[in-house]
Amino acid sequence: MDSNSLLLNQLRIDRHDDQRVSGRRWRPRLLTLAAIAVLAIGAVVWSVFGNQVETPRRVADERAANAIPRTPKRTMPASAGVAVLETSGYVVARRQATVSSKATGRVAEVLIEEGQSVERDQIIARLDSSNTSAALAEAQARLALAKADQDAAGTAADDAYRLYHRSELQHAAGLISGQAFDNDKAAYNAIRTNIAIKERAVAVARAQLVLAERNHEDMIIRAPFAGIVTVKAAQPGEIVSPLSASSGFARTGIGTIVDMDSMEVEVDVSESFIACVHPGQAAIVRLNAYPDSDIAAEIVAVIPAADRSKASVRVRVGLRQKDPRILPDMGVKVTFLSD
Repeated sequence: MDSNSLLLNQLRIDRHDDQRVSGRRWRPRLLTLAAIAVLAIGAVVWSVFGNQVETPRRVADERAANAIPRTPKRTMPASAGVAVLETSGYVVARRQATVSSKATGRVAEVLIEEGQSVERDQIIARLDSSNTSAALAEAQARLALAKADQDAAGTAADDAYRLYHRSELQHAAGLISGQAFDNDKAAYNAIRTNIAIKERAVAVARAQLVLAERNHEDMIIRAPFAGIVTVKAAQPGEIVSPLSASSGFARTGIGTIVDMDSMEVEVDVSESFIACVHPGQAAIVRLNAYPDSDIAAEIVAVIPAADRSKASVRVRVGLRQKDPRILPDMGVKVTFLSD
């Protein structure tokens, strides 16, 4: 074969090689198109069947959200009027006291705890009574001494009277001089005066004994009325004083007692709406802690004084029924009813 034939053979195109190359080039493209088609079909299926699944769920959720709650409804009493005004306030106790002692002393014993019920005149604490006990014993001794002096003066008066009576008889018979009779009479009168002085001394000693007994009794602290202990302010060993001490180391009270039967509600009514309320008007009280419970109430008094800073008037609302859930300083909503 000559050189020209070889050159022509080299320039000839092999169609089988072109087909193989083109097949290799189209394979990745076909795979990519197939993957895109699968994703598109999946998206279409999800959009169709997914909405059908989610739609009942959304409908059920909307129905549950719009469903009427099963909590009991608040119902007004049959005789209640129409609500004319609603405001908020707080529960207050008309009768509460921070119990303290009459005198300054060291606490020896505290007999109360928070939440404890106490009766009137119940002992809630004792102070150190060593000094008052000694003063009481001294007063008792002074009274005994005064009584002894009174008895001695009475005996001397009896003797002086007998001498005076005999001298009086002898002087009448002329057996003794007038001077001797006058001396016996003066002695008898002096003893009688001494008896009056001893009686006054006995009265003074008895009064001192009463004072010592009261001072000793003041070391025992009692509840002024029946109620619940809300604060225990002192502990054994501390100093209690009825006056606030400047040093700050003395307690001013043993504890705070609240009469739970004296609960009522205080609200501030705006001046613009004060004409809508009056004493004796019916109202409904709802505790913020128990909003589903209605408590019958009525206005006790409208305080005849306005608060300039708040432009409001304070109104006292009495509770017609007692409820153990009502506690001091609880927040409430008050609805005033028309007549």
